[in-house]
Parts: sequence; C-alpha cells; structure tokens
Amino acid sequence: MDYVQVALTAPEVAPLLTGLRQEYDARYGHGAGESVLDVEAREFESPTGAFVVLIDDGTTVAGGGIRRIDDTVVEIKRMWTNPDYRRQGYASRMLRELAGLARQLGYQTVRLETGHAQPEALAMYRRLGFAEIGSYGPYENATAFELDLDAVTTKPRH
Repeated sequence: MDYVQVALTAPEVAPLLTGLRQEYDARYGHGAGESVLDVEAREFESPTGAFVVLIDDGTTVAGGGIRRIDDTVVEIKRMWTNPDYRRQGYASRMLRELAGLARQLGYQTVRLETGHAQPEALAMYRRLGFAEIGSYGPYENATAFELDLDAVTTKPRH
C-alpha cells in the first residue's frame, strides 16, 4: 500500500468523501454529511496544506488532510477509513503520516475535532497522545484535540 498526496478533488478522494458523508448522516442524522463541504479544496493544497490517501490496489483505504490555522498550527480534517479496512491500524498510521507532513511543513501543533457519535475516534486520539482542548470550530458538541509535534516523533512513511 502506498501513501499518495493528492488534491481534494482527485478521483482517489471521491470514495472517501462519499463514505464520510454517509457515515456522518448515519451517526448524526440526515444532512450531517454535508459538513464535508465546509472547507474549500484549496485549503488542503501546498504549500500550507496537504491531502493524503492510502491506496491498496486501486482501493482508497484511508485518507485525511491538513490545513493551516496559523503559522504554527495545522488542523486535520476529512479523516476516514474504508469500513472494509477498519480495526487494522490504518487510521493511526494515517494520523502519524499527517502529523509527519505537518512537521515537515514547519507546524508545531496539530488540532482536530470529532463528534460524540464517534467513540472509536475519541478513544484513538486519546490513546495516541492527543490532549483534549476547548472546542474551536463551528460544530456543536464537538470534542477538540491537540498534539504538540515537538513532544512526539512523527515521520511520514513514503
């Protein structure tokens, strides 16, 4: 399997966005999936951002993006793992990949948000050393996390 840096509009990202929309609708109610459109694609582009997918023989296994909040902080968004590949460590690997890319781009801190209906994600972020912080985004009842990149070793696996 290979990590591939792509544009949010790339064909490899389409299954991820579709799956994410369906998952949000199922977990949070009809229409919740539209939130995957709340950030413009250009925010995930170089030199301040990136979007990465993990591909297995043409299948999008997992993916996620980073976008600039300020000169030192980047946000991880659109994290998703194909249901056929879950519980195999791909989400954790993708988080490490994105954190490594953020570090390469000169960021010091990674932030992200997730919702109450995603207990697996909440547990994973805590397990990987993300600290819970106050909510900073537009989502009601979201739980926000932060990771100090200086405190961890993160290297992309290209």
